[in-house]
Amino acid sequence: MKHTLLGILVAGAMTAASMVGVPAYAAPDHAHGHADAAHAHDHGHADAAHALVLNDGQKWESDAPLRNGMTKIRDAVAAQLPAIGHGAQAAQYEALGREIDAQLAGIFENCELEPAADEVLHAILAEMMQGNDALQGKNPQVDREDGVKRVVHSLELYAEHFQHPGFSAPQLAH
Repeated sequence: MKHTLLGILVAGAMTAASMVGVPAYAAPDHAHGHADAAHAHDHGHADAAHALVLNDGQKWESDAPLRNGMTKIRDAVAAQLPAIGHGAQAAQYEALGREIDAQLAGIFENCELEPAADEVLHAILAEMMQGNDALQGKNPQVDREDGVKRVVHSLELYAEHFQHPGFSAPQLAH
């Protein structure tokens, strides 16, 4: 994934998709250069779930940039969870969103995975980016707290699908 252009394309597609109501799951296809309008259709949740597969029953290998970025995202989310649901201010959500954006940019810039693992990661990061947009208030149809829940869910998916010793998603209060 060591392609600045790839990261920019995914981020741009995700932002555009969230503005026009296109599901996030359609965006990763566009990042791979499929400019054909036929690929712009709604892939829906089924395709995203289809992309979330293990490597012959095993977790996919990760690399240091991916592990570093996901750890920093997890730590940033965990630090804000006590305030979430207990009167967190817009500025707190926005600061968290900026940190997630910064770590995602680093992952897109420096992470190098085999193509099949990269496809799985794209589906997970698409979910994370949708949640991050919501928690920053960029999607008025989704509550900021629900955006945090989507980010946590994407961290859970990452932990289920990638080798990352000692990694676990933060726990949401029930």
